[in-house]
Amino acid sequence: MALVDQVPTLLGVVVGAATSYLVTVTTERSRWRRQQAVRWDERRLSAYADYARAVKEVCMISLRLGAGRGLTDYPSPLEPTSAVLGEAAAAEDRRGHLLEDLRLLTDTDTITAARVLNHALWQLSWMAHGKVPATRESWAQAWREYRDARDEYHRCARKSLGIAGSAVARDQTWPPRWMAAGRQE
Repeated sequence: MALVDQVPTLLGVVVGAATSYLVTVTTERSRWRRQQAVRWDERRLSAYADYARAVKEVCMISLRLGAGRGLTDYPSPLEPTSAVLGEAAAAEDRRGHLLEDLRLLTDTDTITAARVLNHALWQLSWMAHGKVPATRESWAQAWREYRDARDEYHRCARKSLGIAGSAVARDQTWPPRWMAAGRQE
């Protein structure tokens, strides 16, 4: 009879231990998943930002070379010296290497936007280097395409990271209104 009296107690201990085990496993699994999500989000953010900076570096060199060729009115033009062309090549190499990290870490929409951005950037670069014919009008159109592609890349990257909202709207006119106003005076 004493054993029958102890069965509910033993059953309670077994159920309690099993419940404790399941709660612990579930909690640890959830914590591990959160840590992994944070880890990959940090790496994605770093890859997105590093790539965007590399794109901007190539863009700025192209913009300055384009100004040197008279395609735009950027205030600090560059001449295509061997040092400048070497700097442009190094910047393009960095951009290309960082794209590989991006390809490993991102989603389809963001890598697609990055590819469109690459094509827009290469168009500017080729115009700036004189590899394709360019006029001020074709440069302005290529610049708008680059800015639109860059904005789409940012939008996709933000969405991939779960960042709500959109980037701050900015004046989309080119040349800027203040520059056009200065010419009319």
